[in-house]
Amino acid sequence: MDAFTAGLLHRIRAAQTDLTRARETGDDFLADVEQAELDDLHRLAAEHGVEVAAAPGV
Repeated sequence: MDAFTAGLLHRIRAAQTDLTRARETGDDFLADVEQAELDDLHRLAAEHGVEVAAAPGV
């Protein structure tokens, strides 16, 4: 796995964790921000052929 893919998958995992935390604490604004970040990261992954669903921990 190259550095771009590893970094992208790391950022996706972090955004998912942050989104879950925001939802659990009831922070709707932060949840919206994290969801938008996650959507952007998934779009970027798709544009570069990175398989997110097959990645461990994602």
